This record gives sequence, C-alpha cells and structure tokens, in this order.
Amino acid sequence: MRVTLLGTGDTTGTPTVGCDCDTCSLARERGISRTRFSVHVENERTGESLLVDVSPDFRTQMLRQGVSLPDAAIVTHIHFDHLDGLGNVYRTIDDLAVYAANETDPETGESVAETVERRYDYLARRLEIHHETPGEPFRAAGFDVTLVPVSHPPLLCYGLRIEEPPVDGDGDPAVLAITGDTSYDIPQASREALSDADLLLADAIVPASSCVHHPIGGNHHDENGVPHTFGTKHMTREGALQLAEELNADRIRLVHVAHFYPADEAFEEPLAVDGERYDL
Repeated sequence: MRVTLLGTGDTTGTPTVGCDCDTCSLARERGISRTRFSVHVENERTGESLLVDVSPDFRTQMLRQGVSLPDAAIVTHIHFDHLDGLGNVYRTIDDLAVYAANETDPETGESVAETVERRYDYLARRLEIHHETPGEPFRAAGFDVTLVPVSHPPLLCYGLRIEEPPVDGDGDPAVLAITGDTSYDIPQASREALSDADLLLADAIVPASSCVHHPIGGNHHDENGVPHTFGTKHMTREGALQLAEELNADRIRLVHVAHFYPADEAFEEPLAVDGERYDL
C-alpha cells in the first residue's frame, strides 16, 4: 500500500488566498503547500488506486504528484472541500466507483451517498455510486474499507479504516486509518475500529492555544485543562496526538491543518505537508 498525501490543508489551504500572515508568508518563501484535503492510496498488488475525498484542488494535486487516476473514490462527508472536486471527473475519468455512507443525516434529510448522486446527477454515466453501511467493511480498489462514524457537527461524517486483504505468508496486512473531520469526541466503537494502524492521518486543525480565538473556545479538556477540540468540529493538535497514543498508531501525521498555527510551529513534526508518501 502506497499512501500519498495530496492535500493536507483545511478549507482555505495554506497559503490562504489574500492572506499575508507570518505562516502563509513563510509557506510561500519555502514553497510549501497545504491544499484542500485528499489522499491517494495505491494498491500495488492489483494496480488499482483509491482516492479519499475529492478536493477542489484535484487537478493541481494529481498533476503535481504524478499519481494514477483513481479507480474508486470515497466521500467522507459533504463539505465542499472534501467533495467539490468530483466535477473533475468530467472528460477526465470515464468510469469511477464512488463509495459513501447510506445513513440518513437529520441535518440534510439524505445520506452522503444520496447527496453525491443529487449534486452530480449530470455525471450519472461516469459515476457509479455505492451506498455503504457505516461499520460494515466493503471492497474498493482491492482494499477492505470501513466507514467509521466520528463527530463533526452538525453533519454526519466518517473516518476510514483501509487495509489490504490478508495473503498467506505475507504477515499482517497494512492498515491506514483516517479520522476524517472530527472533534475529539469519537465514539468508543469507532476508536476501536481506528486502532493499531500502521499510519494514522488525524485531523488537527490548530494548536490548543488557538482555542482562545474561537467564539466558543475549546472543548474536551484534559486533566490539565488543555482543549482537545477547537470549538465543536475539529481536533486540536494536542487532541490528535492524544488520540494517536490511545489508538496505538505506529506512525502519526497531522492533517487538515489551518494557517492559524504560529509560523514557528506550522511546519514542525508531525504536521504533514502536501506530497508526503508512505509505503505500508
């Protein structure tokens, strides 16, 4: 399994358009980019590839990293920075299997899969939408994939467990876990599903110190009063690191990173940047 981090930024990316903060300025000086979130997972056994979330920066990401066009894609939730690149399928990909949850969201009255079908009905001849039940594994691009419910109010959102099917004599199969956009308040059953991964990609939008700038501050504080959630929707860096420890992840990369990190912290380990690759 070869994992390429196509996009490691939040909804505005870093550098952010029109922003001259110290972090965005430093990113420009160093030629560092964090585009909107997306991950490419290559199945070296079958020659297929899987795209996790379809970023609005799809074209730039695919050309820059030189990865293969996906055979399948997964949409974790319906926020534009994880979905709106799907229009790039037009005249680019003739046949794409798209997997999404079949659970009806009380906020929208439809499931993620139904929203994808409705928004991209003009691509009906190119997209094959698969309605999947959260918590039940399915096969995509030769991988065993499970949609894992997380906490990203007010919408339903899902993390992922992606693993290679076991092959006799090959030892333990490689496992990639992705938290998806989430607060620290991940259900226990979902924590178990995300545990013991070779690589964990965890939402860590800002450092805990930035919670003072959020209108409602931080949530899910530890015993020292450090918030593990920024507002209600995303984990802080400290929350993501604590989660990685609890989940026994072999390796951790922090993603969905905003430009609100102080410049002297914004590109320190284990914060990811676009283009990183991992062979699991």
